[in-house]
Amino acid sequence: MEVQITDVFDLHSFAPRDAKAALEAYLDEAIRLGYQAIRIIHGRGIGAQREMVRKVLSRTEEVIEYKDAPAEAGGWGATIVTLNPAKKRI
Repeated sequence: MEVQITDVFDLHSFAPRDAKAALEAYLDEAIRLGYQAIRIIHGRGIGAQREMVRKVLSRTEEVIEYKDAPAEAGGWGATIVTLNPAKKRI
């Protein structure tokens, strides 16, 4: 499945078994394209997707910080990520 890269990535369109690989591929492209801030929508549910997202982000070198989105942007059902453009991948 080809996905257009924007500053928002919604994991709802991926099967749970594919979500981690999709997120990793999205991060690679967002970093390559020089995004400085992105929002990842993972949903609220039982928190499994949120935990997976946070685990991937915590080990991604280009991630400066991440936090729950403000209420109007998804609250704890989405994560706001700040990326370091100086570490842009080639």
